Amino acid sequence: MAVRAVVFDVGETLVDETRAWGVYADRVGVTRLTFFAALGAVIENRQDHRNVFELLGITEWVDWIPYEPEDLYDDAAPCLRELRARGLWLGLVGNQPTRTEAFLQQCGFEVDLMASSESWGVNKPDPAFFTRLADEADFDPKEIAYVGDRVDNDVLPARAAGMIAVLIRRGPWGHLHSHWPESREAHVRIDSLAELPEALAVL
Repeated sequence: MAVRAVVFDVGETLVDETRAWGVYADRVGVTRLTFFAALGAVIENRQDHRNVFELLGITEWVDWIPYEPEDLYDDAAPCLRELRARGLWLGLVGNQPTRTEAFLQQCGFEVDLMASSESWGVNKPDPAFFTRLADEADFDPKEIAYVGDRVDNDVLPARAAGMIAVLIRRGPWGHLHSHWPESREAHVRIDSLAELPEALAVL
């Protein structure tokens, strides 16, 4: 069954979070090298990324760092345009605060759905997230491809929901998770969104 809808995670799929994480490090008074090393350790140990603050002994919560247009990966907009030109239904939904929806709207993407886990009231990898996604898209799950950089939050639950699971190997999660045995569960593995249109076309 051909792919008719493509839905994208946001962080480290469409958006490079390097700047935002660097600002977190600055605000808590930890060098960026130390902060990024701790984040990598948390990811490697399969812990929630927010545990990085506990690992570094940071007890005061830091406000959410909003994305900026320059944080978008260079291949994000061209990929979305190409998929739209091919007549595919497109969605942008990840584990994000509701405010991220406003950022995505400001980017001017021509898509059919922009949402967030906060506005839906459910986070990945909860199966209810992917059930909601299938309902919103109104396609058979087998016709929906979900693209993300994480095996635990994206690949495995998308596949369990009957969708085409696409793993993009970039950012800290993408690189570390690509070595997990479970990464082989991805139907498609790419290193850039520029590869996605053709990768989906041959399924």
